[in-house]
Amino acid sequence: MMYEGKSLSVNMTDDGIAELVFDAQGSVNKFDQQTVAELEQATSAIVSADGVKGVLVRSAKSTFIVGADITEFTALFAMPDAEVLEWVTKTSQVFDHFEDIPVPTIVAINGFALGGGCEMALAGDLRVADTTARIGLPEVKLGLMPGFGGTVRLPRIIGSDNALEWMTTGRDRAAQKALDEGAIDAVTSPENLHSVARQMLKDAIDGKIDWQGRRAQKLAPLTLNTNEAMMSFSTAAAMVAAQAGKHYPAPHKMVETVQKAAASGRAGALKLENEGFVALAKTDACQAQVGIFLADQLVKGKGKKMAKAATKEVKQHAVLGAGIMGGGIAYQGAVKGVPTIMKDIAQPALDLGLAEAAKILSKGMERGKVNAQTMASTLNNIVPTLDMNAIKDADLVIEAVVENPNVKAAVLKETEETVADDAIICSNTSTISINQLAQSLSKPERFCGMHFFNPVHKMPLVEIIRGEKTSDSTIAAVVASTLKMGKTPIVVNDCPGFLVNRVLFPYFAGFSRLVLDGADFTAIDKVMEKVFGWPMGPAYLLDVVGMDTADHASGVMSAGIPERMQKIDNDPVTLLYSNQRLGQKNGKGFYDYGKDKRGRPSKTPAQTAYDLFAPHVSERKEFSKEEIIARVMTPMANEAIRCLEEGIVGSAAEADMALLYGLGFPPFRGGIFRYIEAMGLDNFVKLADSYASLGPVYQISDGVREMAASGKSYFA
Repeated sequence: MMYEGKSLSVNMTDDGIAELVFDAQGSVNKFDQQTVAELEQATSAIVSADGVKGVLVRSAKSTFIVGADITEFTALFAMPDAEVLEWVTKTSQVFDHFEDIPVPTIVAINGFALGGGCEMALAGDLRVADTTARIGLPEVKLGLMPGFGGTVRLPRIIGSDNALEWMTTGRDRAAQKALDEGAIDAVTSPENLHSVARQMLKDAIDGKIDWQGRRAQKLAPLTLNTNEAMMSFSTAAAMVAAQAGKHYPAPHKMVETVQKAAASGRAGALKLENEGFVALAKTDACQAQVGIFLADQLVKGKGKKMAKAATKEVKQHAVLGAGIMGGGIAYQGAVKGVPTIMKDIAQPALDLGLAEAAKILSKGMERGKVNAQTMASTLNNIVPTLDMNAIKDADLVIEAVVENPNVKAAVLKETEETVADDAIICSNTSTISINQLAQSLSKPERFCGMHFFNPVHKMPLVEIIRGEKTSDSTIAAVVASTLKMGKTPIVVNDCPGFLVNRVLFPYFAGFSRLVLDGADFTAIDKVMEKVFGWPMGPAYLLDVVGMDTADHASGVMSAGIPERMQKIDNDPVTLLYSNQRLGQKNGKGFYDYGKDKRGRPSKTPAQTAYDLFAPHVSERKEFSKEEIIARVMTPMANEAIRCLEEGIVGSAAEADMALLYGLGFPPFRGGIFRYIEAMGLDNFVKLADSYASLGPVYQISDGVREMAASGKSYFA
């Protein structure tokens, strides 16, 4: 053994090939600080050894290297700029030292080679991948750029245009695509990867492959003339501006860095990369996106742990209530291979539910993401019926009938009388108390809420609502089923609106009060979309939700939390609802919906809406973007804090992911708690206090005041 560490080892074979094998103690290989140190030691051992003719790098695991250890980033990035720069410079030099080994090197890639794993592969002279490989530089998704030489080597291997497309989008490539673009040199079957890599390395050792020329290309400036460079980088900058916008600095920094480094060799280019990496590491966007990654890992880990505890296997679903929502839920189980009974009391509703599933599949086929076999098997997995007895063998029943507690209670009672004693019963409700609905059941321990978001096939979140009497085994089985459906489960405790809607309606209340105080709803939407970053402003979102749904839900919230969520007098939402302006459901709400001259969907501010509001609103007034954001976001932040303090949600990380996946909270802000902490708890308290006179939704809890005073964090 030439070298042996905890994460990697080097062994010399009889023919002079040193095999550097990554095999970390955990489930996957990643570049934590220990592994980087071991790579440096292994490289030194190879260079100082006698008789080494070539180096083969491979993984002993089912995947190559998944990237850097993101869990180390929070502490690293909190260090002063100079220390972060020193760390990333020293780390990137480890890859330089490997690249400079005075014999040919080849990297054999299986499974994922992402981020630092891809950069490790790029540091080799040759790259061969098996057909399972996925290769890419996804750092942009963390608000970062590659920091271990990726922005230097990839453009010099595949050209700046292709490299910038890889890096600014963060999309990984399958092996054949990577081969077509020149990032790797060969593709083979998994069983032949090792032997093919050895043969290619021997060819390089024997002079049949010009490995020195390949290496020299990576050390030299980019081969672009002035006109080519101008066209390449101006096109890339325009593409990034159009796709990423101003809220995400990472892709802009990548284009700038590669452009500045084009005329430099490796040393100069790496210096620019290291400096760019540090600049991004200190941005709010990076801290937010790294926070999202860590929160997502926490949520997924929690879900997997719960699912492992499940004692009941769910083999068949039943969905009660067809239509668009029921059809979407039925589709989601069926597309993942779960046979699903879709039951309704009316044939037209069943037809609509099946049509919804077929529509989703047809759009998937149009985009090339669904084949005919998937479409047929999915539709075959959905069995429509008008007969309640058809659900008797279902292991999991999801009630998705009209949002009326009396109707739901009656359906749930009939369901319990029909299914087996150990069947699990769930209600897909957005606001109605699970404890209230459980009163209709004789075995409430097998009942919980399962709140899907519309459109079901696109929205990742499912809120699983635990009632007072819901058993742990029920929650575990429902979490397992949610994961099997391809969704992200977040378990919350019962309260009016649960988590997502409970924090959403104070946001709507802030919006309504702002309109009543003279703000133009289009101006509010513009600020909340363009400046804050929501996919839809509050007026547009209300049109999508539907004024009938919003008015009903606000009534539920008002009854459940009267101390803060009393209905607002002359609420614009109620005014629209009372005048049958339901939003997109009937083409008229805050906006009028139709088609333009080219037949494309159109959205125009509705004069009728302005006329309805006129007798009830103050004189038209211009509000600053800062005040608009403060007045609609402070109530949401306050309610999220109360949900955490009351134990409705288990952690700030889960709350952040729920709003990200359920509402489309702007990722570059990291979630509601990351947003609060980026502002600073002291500043948040001062901001909320400045609006406290507007009502209870602006008044903060004693808990957040104490946290701010003691310098605590929601992520400690």
